[in-house]
Amino acid sequence: MNPVHGPAASGRLDAPAPRDARADLRKLANDLQAVFLNQLFQAMRESVPEDEGLGTDPGRQLYTQLFDERVATEASKHMEHGIADALYRQLAPRLPAAESTETP
Repeated sequence: MNPVHGPAASGRLDAPAPRDARADLRKLANDLQAVFLNQLFQAMRESVPEDEGLGTDPGRQLYTQLFDERVATEASKHMEHGIADALYRQLAPRLPAAESTETP
């Protein structure tokens, strides 16, 4: 008796699902927008003088960078009419026709 279960147990492997180019483009546009927002947050943070009482230890600096990255990523996901939407609208017509019913 074969203890292996799943697609490989039946002797066939399922083909990977086809990639949706429009979904990939949307994700990449959001990722680029998040990078832009992160750079913006860093520039804003550098423009504010640091409080001498808190110090500038590396742990605090690392935490602040990770926090800014996370906030930028989440903000990018929820933004409407941002850079990601503009990029998507401009690049989506260049994609090959797909079965997707998503409108640009």
